[in-house]
Amino acid sequence: MIHDSILGTVGDTPIVRINRLAPEGVQMYAKLEFFNPMSSVKDRLATAIILDAEASGTLKPGQMVVEATSGNTGIALAAVCAARGYPFVAFMSETFSVERRKLMRALGAKVILTPAAERGSGMVRHAQAFAEKHGAFLARQFENPANPAWHRATTGPEILRDFAGRRLDWFVTGYGTGGTLTGAGEVLKLARPTLKIAATEPEGAALLSGKEWQPHKIQGWTPDFIPDVLNRDIYDLIVPVNDVVARDTARDLATREGIFCGISGGATFAAALEVARTLDPGSVVLAMIPDTGERYLSTFLFEGINEGSDDEWLASLG
Repeated sequence: MIHDSILGTVGDTPIVRINRLAPEGVQMYAKLEFFNPMSSVKDRLATAIILDAEASGTLKPGQMVVEATSGNTGIALAAVCAARGYPFVAFMSETFSVERRKLMRALGAKVILTPAAERGSGMVRHAQAFAEKHGAFLARQFENPANPAWHRATTGPEILRDFAGRRLDWFVTGYGTGGTLTGAGEVLKLARPTLKIAATEPEGAALLSGKEWQPHKIQGWTPDFIPDVLNRDIYDLIVPVNDVVARDTARDLATREGIFCGISGGATFAAALEVARTLDPGSVVLAMIPDTGERYLSTFLFEGINEGSDDEWLASLG
């Protein structure tokens, strides 16, 4: 297939069956968003925001684009801006993995780090102030209606297409910026009113559950505020997930299913497993896997994983 630009490869990500981790009698599937060109679901968001701004005239040719990001949105925006001819500046808390910084810079972006103590809301404030000062276009991923609109137009319909004529009982996803949960969730509920949706969030920052925000290790999830685009009426269940469970589940997906995802993907699948264990035989669960594990090489996802030769294992063979 030939595309006019890299943006033509965004979306239409595969759904794969889980064969070894699913509870007996329950079918589980994962939608693998790391098949997007920049290896995350945020490729959809970035494409949506830039194309919508171009169409409305809000974004002028050659204008600087600015956004606050935990990484995946910044990487996606850097790629889209490179393809469309815009300089891009990302504001990111210093706590996020170094891989994210390097990937954005490799795509031509500038990265400004903000103090960890100022949290997610701090990097948003810095991005807003910078955009106002320099006349830049601010992407506003947490409040831009183009974000969920793109998921209504792509992610939701893709799932309905792939499950046409098939049973689907639960859709499980983190909420991040709110775009996937809102956009895809609304389409799925409209087409299949009996389908249930589980929203998952960090146990240590369970804002949807009414708790106070605390630092957590599930990068890309839950800044210290709830996004404006999030439809809080669309989900039926909230499933908080522990950081370590998220990490260990991501590792299980890699070693037992060959699905190499990030910590948020592990968290989402852990929540899906929790739901699946309560269901009747024959039930079907779909989990969103938002990104790749390669974005987490310097994080605790890889903690304790050997970098050298497996000499001890070799010696054990005799």
